[in-house]
Amino acid sequence: MNWNFLRFCAASWLAGSACCPKPPLGQAPRPQPVVLVHGFLENGSNFKTLQQRLEKHGIECYIARLKPSDGRGGLESIAAGLKNDIDASFGTQQSLNIVAFSMGGLVSRHYLQNLGGAARCQKFITISSPHHGTRAAWLYPSKGVSQMRPSSEFLKNLAATEHRLAAVQLTSYRTPMDLVILPPESSIWESAENISFPVPLHPMMLTSQRVLDDVEKRLLK
Repeated sequence: MNWNFLRFCAASWLAGSACCPKPPLGQAPRPQPVVLVHGFLENGSNFKTLQQRLEKHGIECYIARLKPSDGRGGLESIAAGLKNDIDASFGTQQSLNIVAFSMGGLVSRHYLQNLGGAARCQKFITISSPHHGTRAAWLYPSKGVSQMRPSSEFLKNLAATEHRLAAVQLTSYRTPMDLVILPPESSIWESAENISFPVPLHPMMLTSQRVLDDVEKRLLK
C-alpha cells in the first residue's frame, strides 16, 4: 500500500475542509445578501420596510444609490456606478440577489446582462419595471428616461442580451392599475415568472403587504 499517497489524500481533504467549511449539522446555510435598487428620482428610502423584514431573517441588505437618479448621462452609466458600488460592498465574487423597482429594474438588467453581473446573481426580482418601456417616459427629457421609451435602442439591446440571464431565477411583479408604467402590461417580462397584484398606485407596490410577503418568501427559499 502506498502510504505516501494516502497521506497526500488525507492532507488535501483536510485542507479543502478548512478552506470551505460546512455549516454545522442542523444549521441552514447563510442566506445570500440582497441588493435593493430604487427607481427614478428616488433614494432607496422606499425599501426600508422590505429591508427591515429581510434583516429579521439574517439577510444582509444593501440599498444602492443610483446616480444621478433622474437618468442624466444614460442608464448604462448608472449601471456602471451600480456595479462599482456592489463590488465595493461585496467584492467581486460574493453571490447575491437583486430586488429592483421601476427604472432600477432596467439599470439592474444592464448590469446583469452587459456588465457581468449575471455570473454572481441567483435571484433577480423586478417590481413595476418597464421591460417594454413606458409612454410616461415622453414627459421627462433626460437621456436615461428617453431610454425607457417603447422601442428605444436601449430596450432592444436588453431584449437581445437577456439570454445571459439563463441561470438566474427571474420574477416580475406588476399592478394592472399602474399609471406610471404605461401600458401596465409593459411590466410583463416573458423570460420571468410574472405576478400581478391589484395595487392602486405605482409607488405602493413597495408597501403592499401582499407584494412584500411574496418577495420575502421567494428570497427565503
